[in-house]
Amino acid sequence: MINIPYYWLNFISDNNLSNKSFEIPDDFDLSGLGADFKVFTCSDIDDETSNYYPGINVVKSGYIAVACCLCGSGDPYFINVNDGESGKLYRVYHDDNSIDIVVNNYKDILRFSEPEN
Repeated sequence: MINIPYYWLNFISDNNLSNKSFEIPDDFDLSGLGADFKVFTCSDIDDETSNYYPGINVVKSGYIAVACCLCGSGDPYFINVNDGESGKLYRVYHDDNSIDIVVNNYKDILRFSEPEN
C-alpha cells in the first residue's frame, strides 16, 4: 500500500476533491498543453501508483498518482513526496515516462474546478 502524504489527504478531504474534475487552460498549464483531469480517491491513488505504468516506474523517485486524464491520453497526474506540501502537480507520460510540470503548487488547481452536474 502506498503511503499517501498527510498533506495531500488533508487537501482532498478539506476541499472535497475525490472524483472532482478540473480543467486547466493551456495558458496556465506550465507545459502549455492544458489539463483535464479527475482527482483520484485514496484507493485509486494506491492502485494507479502500484499496479499501472507509469506509476510503477516513477514511484521509486517519489511520485504518487493523484489524478487521471479525462482527455483519453492515459497520462496520469502526480505529486512528488520530495516536494512536500504545496508542491508541483506533474503530468507523467505513460509511453516514455517523460515528465511535465503542470502547476508549481498543486493547490492552484482549486481555481479550475468544473461545475458539478
